[in-house]
Amino acid sequence: MWLDRSFLSNVNRLNLSGIEMSFERMGMVLQTVNSSLVHLRLHDLVNGSRLKIKALTDIACRIPTLSVLRLEYNNIGNLSEEFLQSCKHLTEVDISNTGLTQLSDFSFRSIEQLSALKLGHNRLSSVPKATKNLPTLKILDLSFNIINKLGCSDFSNLTELTQLIIFHNQIPNLPGCVFQDLKELRILKMGSNKILTLNDAFMNTLHKLETLNLASNKLSSIRKGEFKSLTSLKTLLLFDNQIASMEDGAFEGLVNLTELKLGSNKITQIGIRNTVLTGLPLLKSLDISCNYITYVNDDKLNPPPFSHLTSLENLRIFSQRHKGLSHLPINFLEGLKSLLSFQAGSLNIKELYPGTFIYTPRLWFLDISKNEFTALTPKLFHPIPRLNSLYLTKARIQSLDFLIGANLSRVTLLQVSKNDITVVNETVLRSLPALTYLDMQDNAFTCGCSDAWFVQWMESDNQTQVVGAGEFTCNYPADLKDTKLLDVELQFCIVRLGLYYYISTTCLVLLTLIASFAYHFLKWQVIYSYYLFLAFLYDTKQRNKHTPHGCQYDAFISYNAHDEPWVLRELLPELEGEQGWKLCLHHRDFQPGKPIIDNIMDGIYGSRKTICVISRRYLESEWCSREIQVASFRLFDEQKDVLILVFLEEIPTHQLSPYHRMRKLVKRRTYLSWPRAGVHTGVFWQQLRLALETKDGPAEENPILSGVQAL
Repeated sequence: MWLDRSFLSNVNRLNLSGIEMSFERMGMVLQTVNSSLVHLRLHDLVNGSRLKIKALTDIACRIPTLSVLRLEYNNIGNLSEEFLQSCKHLTEVDISNTGLTQLSDFSFRSIEQLSALKLGHNRLSSVPKATKNLPTLKILDLSFNIINKLGCSDFSNLTELTQLIIFHNQIPNLPGCVFQDLKELRILKMGSNKILTLNDAFMNTLHKLETLNLASNKLSSIRKGEFKSLTSLKTLLLFDNQIASMEDGAFEGLVNLTELKLGSNKITQIGIRNTVLTGLPLLKSLDISCNYITYVNDDKLNPPPFSHLTSLENLRIFSQRHKGLSHLPINFLEGLKSLLSFQAGSLNIKELYPGTFIYTPRLWFLDISKNEFTALTPKLFHPIPRLNSLYLTKARIQSLDFLIGANLSRVTLLQVSKNDITVVNETVLRSLPALTYLDMQDNAFTCGCSDAWFVQWMESDNQTQVVGAGEFTCNYPADLKDTKLLDVELQFCIVRLGLYYYISTTCLVLLTLIASFAYHFLKWQVIYSYYLFLAFLYDTKQRNKHTPHGCQYDAFISYNAHDEPWVLRELLPELEGEQGWKLCLHHRDFQPGKPIIDNIMDGIYGSRKTICVISRRYLESEWCSREIQVASFRLFDEQKDVLILVFLEEIPTHQLSPYHRMRKLVKRRTYLSWPRAGVHTGVFWQQLRLALETKDGPAEENPILSGVQAL
């Protein structure tokens, strides 16, 4: 049966891998896509001989639109010059896992625009000559072969190459000239080889390299300036080597490096003079896990190891294969002002100095699991209020009380599994208002009323996901051991808690109602009592000092800031300049640094009279209100005519009604009104002078002054 030639006419990607189909049939399928196919995958062709694969390849390469051909997992063996002779339009060829042991020197000569060549997972013992002189090649993958030597000409003329992958081979050394032609190289992966020394391979070449992977080799040391020509390098992977020493200036020249991994080596210290990590101004991620760094005590380091890394955001010193640091010096993190993540698990640390994190105010992620703390202090977490994730797994913690007052309001994830926690109280979890993920698996819970609230919270809280809550088991008491915590009958505890909550809530409601009632109906009486008490204390204080009640000023002027221009232009020149009275004004005579209420008390009680300059703004002012209250309380307390009211504007009685104290004073006290515009002010000043000259006898003995206006 013939295929419908229009059925696959618009397909641009086709995978014929591992299917039960004759090669003739496959050839017919390929002919139906000869005007649209771009990407063809022929993996693991069943019963495919080398000749049949070659025939299918020829058919595919006659498709003018085809640019990607993938032949992985086929048995090709040796690649002759003719195998890809018809594939002139390809840009990517993948012949990984095809059992290649050698290639003809001209295997790819006919492919004029080849940009990606993948030869990984084969049996090549050297870099094939066929890969030389490919001026358009950008990606070359030789990983997982058995290449055991590199020469100066192995990558000659590959001037456009941007990625070179020689991962997992058997290369022992790097000639200094090996990369001399790779002027555009951006990524170089040479991990999992047997490299012992770098032989200046990175001291004068690869100026555009951005990623260098040398992990899982046999490097034992890093010399000064080893990478000095790699000025564009951003990622350097050196983990899982045998590096025991790094000379000061080892990373000199890496001015754009952002990630450095030195884990799983034999490093014992980060430089005696603290110059190993200098010259890395943009470094954001540093991994020194699983090394042999250790400290005998918590004393300060001089100098601290990371003081130059002001841009570092991620620091990992996690350990798994030895005893760890044992002690974390108190200034270990000094200089890391940008640090966001700190992983310090399995270090055998027994305690942390409360000021450990004062150098890292932006810390967001903290993992100090698998240590031996038993207890922590809330002060430890005060400097890191932005903390979001806290990991304390297997840290021998017996209580979570250290979270109370720890200033961890932003923590959303808390992992404290595999500890010795017996009880979780309400205060602890209320101190973590943003918590959404809680892992407390494998702890030694006490099943009783002490955990009743925790059980109820787990069952009712909709914000926090408690991992494995259904598997929490009891350790105490003995008769409930291994019983599921959620299965224990704790209803009687909840009743007690409910009664406690009911009584507490009732008392709180009653107190709120009483306070509201007092504020609404007895506001002025409460305020009056308060200021009368202050006046009593002030008089007592004066009597205890055995000083006569002398007056420093003739009058204290109480006014609102909006009326200050009138006070300064009209009142002050007349009373001090013309009449010679000594006045007390808050902006001029209050003592700096002294509480304002104390200044008011001293000003009023230190003056013979108090002149209140009344306006609508005055009535709305909190401090003016307090001043007139203190003055009226003094009048009441001493029974002396010490209060003079001056109205700058007419204020109707109904507008005074909210100001109960003011209205009572106006009804029974002498007051003056500032004349309207155009009216002579002489009478006003004469009346004010008479009021100031009035002796401080009882108010009832002083006649009302002539010309005084009343509302």
